[in-house]
Amino acid sequence: MHMYAVGIDVSKGRSTVAVLEPLGKTVAKPFEVRHTKSGMNDLVNYLNTFDGECRIVLEHTGRYYEPMVRWLSGAGLFVSAVNPKLIRDFDNNSLRRVKTDKADAKKIGRFALDKWYMLRQYTAMDNIRTQLKTMNRQMSFYQKQQTAYKNNLIALMDETYPGANKFFTSPKRPDGSEKWVDFIEKFWHVDCVCNISLKSFTEKYQKWCKKHGYIFQPDKPVEIYNASKELIPILAKDDMTKLFVQQAVTQLNAISKAVEELRQQMDSLASQLPEYPAVMSMFGVGTTLGPQLIAEIGDVHKFTKRSQLTAFAGVDPGVNESGDYAQKSVHTTKHGSPYLRKTLFLIMNVLIQNQPEDDPVYRFMAKKRDEGKPYYVYMTAGANKFLRIYFGKVKEYLSNLPLEE
Repeated sequence: MHMYAVGIDVSKGRSTVAVLEPLGKTVAKPFEVRHTKSGMNDLVNYLNTFDGECRIVLEHTGRYYEPMVRWLSGAGLFVSAVNPKLIRDFDNNSLRRVKTDKADAKKIGRFALDKWYMLRQYTAMDNIRTQLKTMNRQMSFYQKQQTAYKNNLIALMDETYPGANKFFTSPKRPDGSEKWVDFIEKFWHVDCVCNISLKSFTEKYQKWCKKHGYIFQPDKPVEIYNASKELIPILAKDDMTKLFVQQAVTQLNAISKAVEELRQQMDSLASQLPEYPAVMSMFGVGTTLGPQLIAEIGDVHKFTKRSQLTAFAGVDPGVNESGDYAQKSVHTTKHGSPYLRKTLFLIMNVLIQNQPEDDPVYRFMAKKRDEGKPYYVYMTAGANKFLRIYFGKVKEYLSNLPLEE
């Protein structure tokens, strides 16, 4: 059987393609393909002319690779998207560093030949994972905006109604709204409370609770009224100040609603993946962190060993040895996705807060903490152990699923 390795260096709107035979022989000089229907069809027709098995490899980078991988996969060709670091670290046996699209395409082709029988084919299930990963990146972006809008509103409140965000401890609602934000929308300045009688404020507060569906607590108006009497605002109670505060509230409510809608969509999409029940059964993983974890790890079958998964997350300890010297404490590699490391640390925080004594990851972290290890060290060690358990649990679960007919 004749083997043809196709290496594709993907860029925005175009790609460079190189076709190699065993021993690195070039079939055709690297050429450019535009990311258009006609360009993709021409490439498919060209690759179908080869008499033998053709395997296509490209880097799993950003969003640029998606048109190419979906089009070629839809045409029935064998396509494999690999981690760009594997390509970058491959075949670095020359002192002369050449970095061009044509050279990169040929390097990817040589990688395809070397890893021929280890290449994993892109599947329809990967499309769901890609969508989930895109959602997670959007979620991260929206959450940053949400934090910025929330900090902006609190900064304004420090000048109009200092500390009003601490009047309530109620958790946010499913639509993303929060009680203190709704309160500030109505009572946007401390004088909105102080310039009226306690009886009038109580009546307004009760009507506000009824309008927004909050439980009215008779003691709460008195508490808020007395605390407000001691506050000193900086900005005057006028139309301009009201505009600033209510605009900030509107912006925060809009982004909070978008975050919650995206969170629900992520959970719905993640539930379509086969490993979802196994992941959700792990302590510290809920409907928010579970989909984020699945999104960043992807298909666990692409890892053959636990150490590969921890290395992918960048929570594996580094090694620094030379001759008789061996460094005892080495920083983690921090390779792979920073989004995954962030999700892992959030899960570790959940474990620290809940302290489940029967959970092996928490017990491991508690042991490291009791030994006097710094915060970052025991959190990273816990993330490493969590991923090792994740690898075994998910793989075992998937292996026991009935085969689809």
